Amino acid sequence: QVQLVESGGDLVQPGESLRLSCAASGSIFSISIMGWYREAPGKQRELVAGITSAGSTNYADSVKGRFTISRDNVKNTVYLQMDSLKPEDTAVYYCNAVIRSTTMVTNLYWGQGTQVTVSS
Repeated sequence: QVQLVESGGDLVQPGESLRLSCAASGSIFSISIMGWYREAPGKQRELVAGITSAGSTNYADSVKGRFTISRDNVKNTVYLQMDSLKPEDTAVYYCNAVIRSTTMVTNLYWGQGTQVTVSS
């Protein structure tokens, strides 16, 4: 079995920073793409940032220059450093990953989500 566990969500004021973490565990052979999505109330889930196993990244236009995605391939963990947070960044943040298990089955996995609230 494979699971993703996120942490780091919190209530912060505009302009402050947060760092989210997402650790994959279980019967993992390899992980290719890892990413962060978010879902705000009344809105569809949207891609925030993604990163390949080689370190190539992509970002939503709304977070470019403020958010940084990174990963530790030894720890099977992906991070999202969020700076200069705005109220419109308020959402539940989910990580996902394309993981090949030790049985050579590849699936897309999602974490349970972590709440980020930006408010004064």
